[in-house]
Amino acid sequence: MLRAVLFELNGVLVDDEPIQREAFQRVLADEGLSWPAGEAADVLTGRDDRSRFAAVLAASGEAATVPRLVRLGARKSSYYQERIRERGYPFFPGAVELVEELAAAGRMLGVVTGSLRDEVEEALRQGGIRDRFKVLVTAEDVREGKPDPEGFLRALEALNSFPPLPERLVHPHEVLAIEDNPAGLAAAAEIGLVTLAVAHGEGPERLRAAHAVVPCLAEMTLGRLDRIYAEVSLS
Repeated sequence: MLRAVLFELNGVLVDDEPIQREAFQRVLADEGLSWPAGEAADVLTGRDDRSRFAAVLAASGEAATVPRLVRLGARKSSYYQERIRERGYPFFPGAVELVEELAAAGRMLGVVTGSLRDEVEEALRQGGIRDRFKVLVTAEDVREGKPDPEGFLRALEALNSFPPLPERLVHPHEVLAIEDNPAGLAAAAEIGLVTLAVAHGEGPERLRAAHAVVPCLAEMTLGRLDRIYAEVSLS
C-alpha cells in the first residue's frame, strides 16, 4: 500500500525553474562565468545550489572554496527572492489539489529538495498547504544533495519518528518519490523508494530510470496515483 509521498518542490510542485535559472545566471555573470551548455547543463539539473556553483567553478578552473560557495549561494537566493516577491510562487496546475487530496486521505507527505528552508516554507504557505506536510528536508539538512540519497534517508527516518507516529514503521517500498530529474530519481531509487517522474513535455529517455513517468500533475488524482503505484509494485 502507498503510505507516503515525497515531493521535490522545484519542478514538481512549483514551476520556478526559469526563475532559478535566471538568478543563477545573474550570479555567474557577476563573476564573469556562464551557464554550461548541452550535457554539462543537464548534469546540473536537480542539484542543490552549492553543487551547481562548485561544478561551474571547477569547469572554469577556479577554486570552489566554502566561503565563496556560501557567498554565491546567498547572492543567488537574493536574486531569486527578488523575482518571487514580484511574481509569487507559480505552482503547477493540479499540484496543490493533489497534495490536498493525499492529505485528506491520510497519506503522509514530505518535501525533499535542494532549496533553502525559508524558500520551501514560504512557497508552501503561499499555496495554503504547509500544514499538509509532515516532513521537510531542505538544503540545510544534508551534507550532500541529490543524487546522494541522504535527503531521502532523513525523510524516511522523520516519517517514522516525527509525531504523529505511524501505527507501524514505514518501509521504503511503501513510499513514492515524485521527481522531475535524473539526480532526484537516482537518489530515491538508491534506498528503494518507488519513483514517479513528471516529464513536463520532455522526452522519456532522460527520465528512463523512473518506475513510471507522467506528463504532468494536472488531473492527477489519488486514485490514479494508487493505480500507478500498484502497477509498478507488481511489475
